[in-house]
Amino acid sequence: MGKRKKSSRKPAASSARKRDPLDTTFTCLFCHHDKSVTVRVDRKEGIAQLACRVCDQRYQSKVNHLTEPVDIYSEWIDAADAAQKEDHGTRRPAASSSRPAPAPPSVDSDDD
Repeated sequence: MGKRKKSSRKPAASSARKRDPLDTTFTCLFCHHDKSVTVRVDRKEGIAQLACRVCDQRYQSKVNHLTEPVDIYSEWIDAADAAQKEDHGTRRPAASSSRPAPAPPSVDSDDD
């Protein structure tokens, strides 16, 4: 039996493809500064913290072993949208200054 010749095949496509790292700094929803929001993921504690270094907005969330900083940023966007919708839903529209205020109901003393 003889020795096998080494193959001149190229490595599989998955090992040849280089992965780009995901972002860990983002644009703030409130002050709109680029790369001012940083996300720190503490897998040991199971908590992620997001903070803007310009306007000091903060957000905290639970994490698992698959959570990435971009996931926490997306959760923050969703939470801010939900809070804004909730805020608009509970507010009553302000009375217009062009309308007169409604008169209080009158009490008739003649009906006794």
